[in-house]
This record gives sequence, C-alpha cells and structure tokens, in this order.
Amino acid sequence: MNLLALAVLLSIVWYSVRTGISPMPASSGVRKIILDEVAIAGEGVVIDAGSGWGSLVIPIAAGYPERKVTGYELSPIPWLVSVILKKIRRLPNLTLYRRDYLRADLSEAGIIVCYLYPGGMQKLEKKLKEENAAVHTVISSTFAFPSFNFYKVVTAKDMHRSPVYVYRFKR
Repeated sequence: MNLLALAVLLSIVWYSVRTGISPMPASSGVRKIILDEVAIAGEGVVIDAGSGWGSLVIPIAAGYPERKVTGYELSPIPWLVSVILKKIRRLPNLTLYRRDYLRADLSEAGIIVCYLYPGGMQKLEKKLKEENAAVHTVISSTFAFPSFNFYKVVTAKDMHRSPVYVYRFKR
C-alpha cells in the first residue's frame, strides 16, 4: 500500500512539474460563479481546459445535461478520479480526455472554463489567437489573460476572495 501511495504522489509531482501547476480543485464559491456564468453565456460546447480532479467539469456536466461537455487533463491520477466520478454520476454528456488542452482541437468550443496559472493563461491566449477559435466565452478562475480584456470580474465568497474573469468574444 505504501508503494502505491508513493507512486500516486510521484505521478502527481511529475505532472505538476511538467505542466507548471498542481491539480487544484476549485472552491465551492468559484464553482457557483462558473456554473452561473455558463448559464448566462448561452449555447455551445463547454470545454474545461485542465479539468484536474473534476471539480468544475463534473458539476457543469451534471448541471447542464443537454450540453456537450469536454474535459482535458494531462495528469493521469486526477484524470482517473474524474473518469470514476463521471461513471458514478452517469454523465453521458461528458467526455474526458487524458490530453494536453494546448494540443487539443478547441474548434467546437463555445465556452471554455479554466483554473490555470499565469503561464497557462498566456499559452491558452496564444492558442485562441492563432487558431481563431469560435469560442465566444472564456470563464477563468483566479488568473486573467495577459492581453485580452475581460468583460467582467466576479469575486467569489471564499477565503481567498478568488476573482473569476469572464471574457466575451464576438465571433
């Protein structure tokens, strides 16, 4: 058992170093804001860029069963936890890929949700600019894009008073 725990820990550390961030679950306050903003955003496939343990992608898929929801997570342990939660919750509208969202095709995305880090936001911004994706809304917990102007910022009622940045793009 100790060997298994060590392997899990080493996997999480390895992928945290590789991706630049450890998988962090969103607070309940941030989740509520993001769920509300997905409803306001309107139509389209919802993509969670870096879906981690599923703290955003699972509630989105459960809350919007009529929508297609996709999560991308590179780290195998958080991805596996999300897959298990998806099966337990019976979410046929949710697809989870163990893949880097930066190498994924985001062309079908209407809405992207994320809880990344400054470098990840910079890379996502570059990808969206280069691909001229059809994304009309990006909802980001805690970190803003370096040069895109946000539509609004909503402050979560959590201990960190986490900002949630909402971006609207005309396509």
